[in-house]
Amino acid sequence: MRRALCTLCLLALAALELQAYEDGQPRPNLIVIMADDLGYGELSCYGNKSYKTPHLDALARAGVRFTDYHSNGAVCSPTRAALLTGRYQQRAGVDGVIYAGFDQNRNHGLHQGETTFAELLATAGYKNGCFGKWHLGYHKKFNPVHHGFARFRGYVSGNIDYQSHYDRVGVYDWWEGLEHIREKGYSPPLIPRHAVKFIEQHKDRPFCLYVPHEAPHTPFQGPADPGFRVKGKVVPEKRTVAFKKRAYREMVQEMDKGVGEIVATLKRLGLEKNTVVFFISDNGATNIGSNGSLRGNKGQLWEGGHRVPAIASWPGRFAAGTTCDDLSIGIDILPTLLELSGAKKPATHHLDGRSLIPSLLGKNPGSARKLYWSFRRQQAMRQGPWKYVRELKGQKAAALYNLSSDPGEKQNLAGKEPERLASMQRDYAAWRKDVADGATKQPPIPGGKK
Repeated sequence: MRRALCTLCLLALAALELQAYEDGQPRPNLIVIMADDLGYGELSCYGNKSYKTPHLDALARAGVRFTDYHSNGAVCSPTRAALLTGRYQQRAGVDGVIYAGFDQNRNHGLHQGETTFAELLATAGYKNGCFGKWHLGYHKKFNPVHHGFARFRGYVSGNIDYQSHYDRVGVYDWWEGLEHIREKGYSPPLIPRHAVKFIEQHKDRPFCLYVPHEAPHTPFQGPADPGFRVKGKVVPEKRTVAFKKRAYREMVQEMDKGVGEIVATLKRLGLEKNTVVFFISDNGATNIGSNGSLRGNKGQLWEGGHRVPAIASWPGRFAAGTTCDDLSIGIDILPTLLELSGAKKPATHHLDGRSLIPSLLGKNPGSARKLYWSFRRQQAMRQGPWKYVRELKGQKAAALYNLSSDPGEKQNLAGKEPERLASMQRDYAAWRKDVADGATKQPPIPGGKK
């Protein structure tokens, strides 16, 4: 029944505002590359002077660099659920991290009742591949191949040993589709290697490639560092801060090389001008990485937890070397892919995001928007330059910031703007009720533990 409801009608893209292709020209290939725990200040094109990320810098020079793009979550699983569905993660039923522990929420995942961009694009004739980190369910019923991806090579947990490919509780976690596969090698080069093969195999038809990298998420392992996780054991990661920082830098640079390999493949095959490449991060950096001058880190709803690097490139279509200051978020990716491909969502399917195409073309993105975040006992909301934040743990007072003059969230204006604050709090409460009504439900956690 759900598949029937998701059946799409193909439209000629010439009818779209974007006019992505003329009559007789192929629809664009679509690539979404996502880093893991990469902060706003980590790329040299975002101001990092400690080391270079030449391939991502080149991608930014060839396209559009976002300055106000946000992940939907401040941690892994929620962002991925929102990205894939175009819906707030609370509505999609994945509002927290899906943990590997057998006494935690390992039985949770992205329900098959949710519709992903891969499913919509597949119905519109795209061949879809996912290579890297899934983190939307450990059970096979949650596997990417059941969510519109014809091919999956990677892992389903939150993180694995970069060398041995065991997860944090000692379960081997490297898959080809629905089956474990033994494959040696450091994961940052492995992931783009499979992505490159997928491009080569499907160069003559429209494809969508989703590349959720492992780097630079923990464990901290550079390419020369040995594996330490083994079968059936929980092995703590005991590293000095200096070790972590060195490994982190190498992990980012290895990921950067992988992006370069994908772009080089597009050029070699003559696909560059007919391929749209998005690069984003799933949340801000930990305290080992850099969020630039932003306040907070991964897991927090200060800007450092969710304002992340984002780049979009389409040579000849998006103006090269430009920046976009429009307020944007992960749930916008799915509507953007639909507009680029000419696919349509079912009329009954609710989306929370909106297409980024006007912003990418330098046009007015439309009406002002309100965006919301919720994680554990934290709340946040954006309305124009204004941001409401509250940490409910300890019942800390609400805070209000004007990010246009205070992006570091240092000057709390709640006392000077009581009416604005009250209005935003009412909007936030209404949003919480809206996403809770009809949200996808998850099964109980074994033993009632969290």
